[in-house]
Amino acid sequence: MPSNRARIDYGRMQKVQQILSEFHLEKEELLEVMRRIQQEMEKGLRLETHKTASVKMLPTYVRSTPDGSEVGDFLALDLGGTNFRVMLVKVGEDENRSWKIITSNQRYSIPIAVMTGTAEMLFDYIALCISNFLDQHNMKDKKLPLGFTFSFPVRHEDIDKGILLNWTKGFKASGAEGNNVVGLLRDAIKRRGDFEMDVVAMVNDTVATMISCYYEDHSCEVGMIVGTGCNACYMEELKNVELVEGEEGRMCVNTEWGGFGDTGELEEFRLEYDCIVDETSNNPGYHLYEKIIGGKYMGELTRLVLLKLVNQNLLFNGEASQLLKTQGSFETRFLSLIESDTGDQKQIYNVLTKLGVLPSKADCDIVHLVCGSVSTRAAHICAAGLAGVINRMWENKHKETMKITVGIDGSVYKLHPHFKHRFHKMVKELAPPCDITFLQSDEGSGRGAALISAVARRMAS
Repeated sequence: MPSNRARIDYGRMQKVQQILSEFHLEKEELLEVMRRIQQEMEKGLRLETHKTASVKMLPTYVRSTPDGSEVGDFLALDLGGTNFRVMLVKVGEDENRSWKIITSNQRYSIPIAVMTGTAEMLFDYIALCISNFLDQHNMKDKKLPLGFTFSFPVRHEDIDKGILLNWTKGFKASGAEGNNVVGLLRDAIKRRGDFEMDVVAMVNDTVATMISCYYEDHSCEVGMIVGTGCNACYMEELKNVELVEGEEGRMCVNTEWGGFGDTGELEEFRLEYDCIVDETSNNPGYHLYEKIIGGKYMGELTRLVLLKLVNQNLLFNGEASQLLKTQGSFETRFLSLIESDTGDQKQIYNVLTKLGVLPSKADCDIVHLVCGSVSTRAAHICAAGLAGVINRMWENKHKETMKITVGIDGSVYKLHPHFKHRFHKMVKELAPPCDITFLQSDEGSGRGAALISAVARRMAS
């Protein structure tokens, strides 16, 4: 006969698993998510439906990939989250006459007051960081070509002109939305007046990642970020991109798929926790797909599930600490720590005690399960998006099979112990006719922006 304690723990575990079962998506459901994303992609590409599509499919004006003839010094900027990077990229030949790239970079933290102030404050701060970087490298006298990785939804009118549609990821600088981002940067550089810069190209981080990985593997035709937010780009046949004139060749399209679900396509897949995360975010009703996957939200989703279990007396003896009740206290990096626990529960115990909770062994097991449920759903629903893109490309090519490489960057993809494996496995299940290689990008955002500047300069000349 099992002891009374064992029976209670077993009963408790069953109830917990029942609550967490909502996070499990069957393959059929993931195929449905994939089909709906593909429908929205199609709408985003078409002139008459583009406005109402939740997946905007923005043309990037990146039509060509590096061919190895690009050489020189380039400056790259990378703005996509709370850190901003300035990078010097030297593209040249080594002694064996093969192409090589050397980078040096500096990271600058953006104060909250600057993120949420005015556009002038933000771009003046960026110009200040560039000035500081050029001083360090004694390069104030050089007028370098500059590539700007700007990871927010932008409607491009050319490779060096893009209108910011809306801020995401906690940015709120007023006076930027509806304006040309490159113009705002050029104005800020002019206001400083202590250096000159030739802003050649502005790209999304997914595009920079794709081009950077293309440098290593010429089958790379998809770029993807799974970090604070989540997005993807890919090479589309130009004749399908109705927002741009021309029939010949291909163009890289920034899907901006984070907005998938904003017009109701995800309703039956969203849970009560997703709704709370959305309602308490600074852009309610927008980027609902990203809010299931992105590192900005995964920790908060987990915290809300833990609170529900506490309220049902299934965790921590029905008592939550003040810290656990505080929005944002459960960081996404805690999921990585908890899920990389080797079985001795030390990491789980350390995280929970930091949050003011003294857990039992069973509590640690339950928290581990919760984290696994949240991150697995994120990996699988993200896989449905990528499979949608890859299957579309395969259909465009009219081939029996297709070999393709996906360049990926982002903190969730790189740092979570199991995300990438769950994600890879599910993408392959949902896109069976394709031979898919995943290539983790290194310094992708900055290096890619510099390479795109180099290509743009080559094309212009």
